[in-house]
Formats: sequence, C-alpha cells, structure tokens
Amino acid sequence: MELRKTSLYSTIDMVPQMEHYAGTLPCEQAKSRPSLEALRKTFEVSFPPFERAGGNMTSDERISNMPDGENEESQGPSEESPVRFGWIYGVKIPCMMNIWGVTLFLQLTWITSQAGIVLTVIIILMSVTVTTATALSISAIATNGRVVSGGTYFMISRSLGPELGASIGLIFSFANALSVALNTVGFAQVVCDLMQSFNVHMVDYTNDMRIVGVITVTALLGISLAGMEWETKAQILFFLVLMVSFANYFVGTIIPHSVEKQGRGVFGYRSDIFIENLTPNWRGPTGSFFAQFSIFFPAVTGILYGANITGDLKDPSSAIPKGTLMAIFWTTLSYIMVAVTSGACVVRDASGNTSDIMTGNSTDGCVGLACKYGWNFTQCTESQSCQYGLANNVQVMAELSGFYYLITAGVFAASLSSALGYLVSAPKIFQCLCKDNIYPYIGVFAKGYGKNDEPLRAYLLTYFIAIAFILIAELNTISAIISNFFLCSFGLINISCFHAAITNSPGWRPSFPYYNKWIALYGAVVCVVLMFFFTWWTALITFGVIAVLFGYIIYKKPKINWGSSVQARAKTPSPQCLVMTGPPNQRPALVDFVGAFTKNASLMICGDIMMVSQPDATDQSVKWLNKRKACSFYTQFTANTLREGVRYLLQASGLGKLKPNTLVLGFKSNWRESSPETDGISDNSHRDQIKTVFQTAQGKKTIDVYWIADDGGLTLLVPYLLTRRKRWHSCKIRVFIVENEQDIEEPDMYLVLLCSMDRFLDSVAPFRLHDEQQEGVSVQELRQKDPWKISDKEFEALRLKVSLPVPHSDCPSALYMAWLDTLTCGLHCPVVLIRGNQENVLTFYLQ
Repeated sequence: MELRKTSLYSTIDMVPQMEHYAGTLPCEQAKSRPSLEALRKTFEVSFPPFERAGGNMTSDERISNMPDGENEESQGPSEESPVRFGWIYGVKIPCMMNIWGVTLFLQLTWITSQAGIVLTVIIILMSVTVTTATALSISAIATNGRVVSGGTYFMISRSLGPELGASIGLIFSFANALSVALNTVGFAQVVCDLMQSFNVHMVDYTNDMRIVGVITVTALLGISLAGMEWETKAQILFFLVLMVSFANYFVGTIIPHSVEKQGRGVFGYRSDIFIENLTPNWRGPTGSFFAQFSIFFPAVTGILYGANITGDLKDPSSAIPKGTLMAIFWTTLSYIMVAVTSGACVVRDASGNTSDIMTGNSTDGCVGLACKYGWNFTQCTESQSCQYGLANNVQVMAELSGFYYLITAGVFAASLSSALGYLVSAPKIFQCLCKDNIYPYIGVFAKGYGKNDEPLRAYLLTYFIAIAFILIAELNTISAIISNFFLCSFGLINISCFHAAITNSPGWRPSFPYYNKWIALYGAVVCVVLMFFFTWWTALITFGVIAVLFGYIIYKKPKINWGSSVQARAKTPSPQCLVMTGPPNQRPALVDFVGAFTKNASLMICGDIMMVSQPDATDQSVKWLNKRKACSFYTQFTANTLREGVRYLLQASGLGKLKPNTLVLGFKSNWRESSPETDGISDNSHRDQIKTVFQTAQGKKTIDVYWIADDGGLTLLVPYLLTRRKRWHSCKIRVFIVENEQDIEEPDMYLVLLCSMDRFLDSVAPFRLHDEQQEGVSVQELRQKDPWKISDKEFEALRLKVSLPVPHSDCPSALYMAWLDTLTCGLHCPVVLIRGNQENVLTFYLQ
C-alpha cells in the first residue's frame, strides 16, 4: 500500500459518498471531491491521511486529526434533536383529520338534500379525482429529491421557478389561514346551536359565534405554539374521538328510532326515501350543481397537510405518497357512506312536532313522502318553514346517530383538528417563502425558534387573519373563497409535475412509479375550469393577484437559481457527446449506443480525424446517419495524430451551449498490434448498414453498474438515461458500490485482482522498459525512441488500481490500455467505462 500512497500516479480517488450530492449540508460537514485537474497532476510526495483521502475519513479519524480543542466534544454540547414523524402520525392521520372537517358533519347532508344522492356522489368523486391527481403529482415531486419545510410552496417554486412559486406561496398561505377560520366557524356554530338548545346565549346567535370562534382559535394557537409534539398528541386524541363518533353514527342508522326522531324526519333505512333522495331538489341561491360543488370542495383540500410539514417528517419521500393516498381512500369512502346512508334514512322536510303524527289511516291532503309513514308535514312544507329534515337541519348526523352528543363530540374533533392542522401549515409555508427573501418587508416572519425552527411570528400573523374572517361568521361565504385559492394551488402543483415530465430532463426521476404526466395535466385543466364554474369573479381576482405578484418578481429579478423545470438543462446537465467514430459506418455500435441516450434529448457529434481532408466523406457519412435515423452531427478534422485531432475537435465543435461535454471512444481490441503514431486516423472505407445489439429491444435484462470512483455521478446518469428509452425501459439497474476505501485493501478484493493479473502482465510485457535492470541509463533516454513504453515505477503504481484510472497526460498509452483490457476481461459485452469530470450531474435534493 505504500506504493499506492506515494505513487507518481496516485489518483486520490474516493468511493461514492452521499455528502458530495447534499448541497445543503453545513460547511463543516461538507466534503470536497478532488477536481479533475488535481487527479491528473503528478504528485511527488505522500499526502497526510486527510488530504490524501480528499476528506474521505470516518468521524473518528477526523476527530483524531483535529488540533487540540477543535474536536466535536470541545464545541459544546450538541443541540437536542428535532422531533420527526412517520407516515401514519405525520401524514395519514393529520390528512384524514383535515379532510374530515365541518363539511362532513354540518354540510354534507344538506348538500345531499340539494343535489340528491347521485349528484352528491358525483361531486365527491369529481373532487377526489382532482385531489388524487394532485396527490400523485405531489408524490412524484416529493420523491424526486428532498423537500424541506414549506412543502407545497417549496415544490412549486423549485419546479416552476420563483415567479409562479412565490406568487402561489402567498395565495396558498392565505388559503390555509382562511381554512382555520372556516373550521373554527363550524365549531362555533355547533357550540352556539348547543347553547341555543339549552336556551343560553351571550349576545345573539351571530355574535355568539364570533365570540366562541375567537376564544377557540386563541386556544388552538396556544397548542400550536407549544410545538409539533403537542399538536400531534392533540390530533391523535381528536382522531380517537372521531372514530367513536363514526361508530355511533353507523350504529344509529340501523337501530329503531323514537317518535321524537321520526318527527324530525328520521325513519331509518327505507327504499322509498332512498329513491326520493336520489335526484336533486335545488333550493335557494345556492341551488345549483357547481354552487354545491364549491361548498363541498374545501372538504377534500386537507391532502396537502403532509406536504406542508415535510420539515417535520422522518422520510418525506416515503411518508407523503403513502400517507396522502391512504388518507384520500378512507375519507372518500366515509363521505360516500354518509351521503348514501343519510339519504336513505331521512326525508327532506320535517316539522319536528310530535303532534304532526297522523292517528288515522287517511292521507287525504297530506303532502310528502312522510305521509306513508304516518306523519303529516304538509303545513311547514308548503310554507317552507320546516326546521328539520335533510334540507333544513345541519345536525342530521346527530339526529340519525345512536347518541346525539357523541356526534357533537365528533363535530368538535373534526372542526378543531382541521383548524389546528391549517393553523400549523399556513405559518410553515409562509416561513419558507419569507426565508427565500423574494418579497420585501416579510423577512421578519422567516425567523424560527426552538429545535423545530417553529415560525412563531408567522403563527401570530395567521391567527389575526383567521380572526378577521371568523368575524364574517358565514360558512358558505368562506368556503367559496377558499375553493378558488386551493384549486389554483392544486392546478399549479399538477402543472409543475407535467412540465417537469415533458421537458425530459435527466433531473426528473421520481422514485414514485404511479404518477402519470397526463393525469397531472388533467388535474391542472380541471382545476382551472372549476375555478370559473364555481365563482368566475373570484377566479378572475385570484389570477389577477397572481399576475401582479408574478409581474413584480419579473421586474425585480431575484438572484436565485433553483434549476426549475423551466430551465431543465440547468438543473441536471445531460451528456453532450463527441463520439470518435471515424466514419460512422465503421463503428455502428458506438453510434447506436450513444444515440440511445442522446436522441431527442441532448447533443451528439460523430467526429472523424483524417490525415487528408476528404469532402466526399461528409456527404456519405451524413447519408448513412440519416438512413440509420441517428440524431447526430458529423464533423471531420484534419490532423497528424489522433490525440492532436481530438484535442482540437473538442474545442472547435458545437456552438454556444450546444458544445460537447463528454468524449466517447470505442475500445480498440487489437491495440497491441496497432501503430501508436497513426492509430485511429480514418481510412474512410465504406460499409453497409449493420444491425447492432442496441437496435433491438433488450427485454428484462439487468444493467450492472460498478460505481467505484466518486466522479460526480456520470456513471449512474448514463445507464439511467438508457432506461428512459423504449428498448431499454424494462431493464433494471443494479449498482455495486464499495462501502469505503478500506474495502479495497481486503484480501477478497486482492483475490479478484490476482485472478486477472496474469492477463495484465502478459499485455504489458512487450511494452516494458525494464529500466531498473539497466544501470546508467535513465528512463528519459530509453523513452526517446518509444515514448509509449512503461517504466518499472509506473508499472508498480498502476497494478493496484481497481477502477478506471485517470488518464494522466504523461501516462504511457500501453500501460493504460493494458489496464482497461484487464478490467473488462470476462465481462459480457457491451461494456462501458465511464470517468466523470468531478462535477455533480445528479440532483440529490429537489432544490
């Protein structure tokens, strides 16, 4: 190993390590990958352990090499770790609680009375198609890299850029603050109804709602300020209460109902009632399909809770898809079951008076379905003064349940949990927006406190916005406003996913397999259409506000570059290849292989080095490429040697950003017999179209990747780009990686090397100088005639390499070729050897 440490050709290569792809790590934790220039330099002295490894040391080694007083323990006690949550407690349960809001208990039965069971189920399913499409898009974006706190805003801004991201960030934060008001007003309404049943009031009904609402949101603020741990505990408590409430409701639908309940229109499961309530019965100013749709839609917007608190999740890329989709499924099922069961058990109009029971069998003059069950609600039905029934009483679920006050407890749990969830989400989104410092005068709200970086100032801002809308004290008015804001947010999330997918950027590679760009486009289009169907003037205002905010950012031009999908090539550079094919028809496999991952995605130039320029060669080669349907340019260059020609061709090829960044060479199997001076110079012999392995479907094969040297990730990027093609789509990528540098020194690794050592020795034997056996003669003198031959020191330096060596400018070509031949011996073709330029080509984090 001393030879390896002090070798003239030590490449200080490091094994791949996550820290090189985590751009947000603190400076003291980040490690630096050696540059390509450093790798190609000649080192005469041994490096200290830390420098030689380029920072690739264990934590114990770093501590032991620190000067006294600078180790980790001397830096003071470590801070307490922040609280992180899994997919059940962090996403699924909170999302379900946010979706199960006041709409479920107070408005769904009323919507069923207006729209009928069939249209109500359609409204639910249409809403769910939008939220499911959005959830799939969120899952794709969340699994495309790390998402930090500020989820929804963060996703849109990093995907579509700061212009739309920041605009929708303000709108979405405001929508979440309004949702706090919506659910708090719902809670206050139930409390005031309860007070009214006991003939208790403070001022009057409306002002009582305002007072209760302000007191409630203040209490919720206290829970939020206590931290995420307390908020999660409160959500679990609310969830348990809600489960008991659901069980109470469904049990109540099947038990016999008292005379008092029948007087309020509750008769249990009756086929006549179910058939009657299948069709709509529009009433009042909100008596239309889209009006009811706009009132219901806020009920399903809680799907974004998990995405909004990504900074508090253990594994957002796993928790968000799993938790969100599970929450959508169970809540959708519950909404449909409540709509169907309530529509099958309760008539639309009832007086609530037990005196309306009919004593005889005659139904003359009786109007309504209740007449068949011995009740005459004709008077209140004709005068439209009925206070009970599906169309008039918001407490139908309580009336239908086994125990009235358990439903009240469920309403309390649903409304308070939703209000609490939005009260937590809105500040975190706004804090992330403020940290990006895009808009002026809002930076004060970016400051966080405590181990979880809690946005206390943003909490207070959300609190005061919620109070302002609580004072409206009208659920339907607030619902219509919120619907447009959420639809706009959902639409942009879907556009983000769709745009990232169609740009075909290598940086877009979500691990979530079930998203579809066309479903994302459908979600975006439906969101825009629904905005105008709900309330066209609110939609125009929403788009107007976004346009103003968008224009402001365009004017200010903030100095940020998140590598959005709008600048897809900036986020993850694609290999733009100069392929040394000579005449392309001489090396068709090389043309087909590179074309497999550059076609319609990046640049490919077939380079041809000639001793004498041949104009006819260009026409012949271009015709051959066109006939082969290869998306490639062809460039010939006149030079005396291949090395000289490639060097100049790399500088001369391309224009602007369409310049090669990757050189591709074919491996010459007969390199031992070839002339080092003129090898590679084109002779322009003609060949017909030859079919290669790259022109056929590969089926379910495996692409093995041996990622041994950390050179920026090109070794992973190229096989991934291959799998994006139809012929390679079914192939799996299997990555082999060395855990750490010490593994190379293990006996098993040496055993593998020794197996090929005989071939290596045989390959280099004709090219060795054996200079140490010739006294009085220097290496330089021996090399005057054969500069490509190998000195004994160079031979010993390279024999311990296990990966593709860096081609030093003064490395003998025979030694390099012998090592490549040894590396690939026994491998099933095709084999590709890749060496990156030490710059990142992988997007580890979303930002």
